[in-house]
Amino acid sequence: MNYLEHFGKYCMMLGQVFKAPQRPRVFRDALFKDIEELGLKSLGIIMFISFFIGGVIALQTALNLEDPLIPDSLIGFAAKRSIILEFAPTFCSIILAGKVGSYITSSIGTMRVTEQIDALEVMGINSLNHLVLPKIIATVFFYPFLICLGMILGIFGGWLAGVLSGLFTGTDYIIGIQSDFQPFLLVYAMIKTLVFAFLISTVPSYHGYYVKGGSLAVGKASTQAVVWTTVLIVISNYFLTQMLLT
Repeated sequence: MNYLEHFGKYCMMLGQVFKAPQRPRVFRDALFKDIEELGLKSLGIIMFISFFIGGVIALQTALNLEDPLIPDSLIGFAAKRSIILEFAPTFCSIILAGKVGSYITSSIGTMRVTEQIDALEVMGINSLNHLVLPKIIATVFFYPFLICLGMILGIFGGWLAGVLSGLFTGTDYIIGIQSDFQPFLLVYAMIKTLVFAFLISTVPSYHGYYVKGGSLAVGKASTQAVVWTTVLIVISNYFLTQMLLT
């Protein structure tokens, strides 16, 4: 099956996903469950990675700025830009694509191979709307909070690393963070986050919904979903950067 056919099936799937839910109470329960599974259970890994990567960015920047003519405040400035522009929205989204994407594909794929989706269709339920739309809403509305938390912890991790290592002072780091602050950079990061969240929820859902075979096919579909979600995140990151920042 060629890429054009996959893209057509993906667009047709989205058309069915965004139809009005038939049972609001069931939809609400599914939404809260997906917020917990896809969002709340991802807090730990995002907090852990953001904190330590922020420290690494600050330390590497400090170690590479050995010229005495360059102020130490540039370390905070560089760490702020790196974390807000790329690390938090892009790197964290790739991590979520691996963790959340495999879960979405395996859960929906298992329902497909065990004929649970067929049972939903027999009962007259729009299975795509029932299974995929809560995941889209959960990721699109919750992931900006995760990314903002990642930004805060990344910047704090950089400050703490500098203070503990003695490579730069906390005051210089804070001055660098406050200098030349551009609010649009946060808007840019949130736009990227929303696009990435949509990809993280829909691409794995597509691979899981149309899987064919048994448990082995579900495993292969999970791998393909993570790979393609990561590829699409990287490609969309390039085009969004070119459109919004150049």
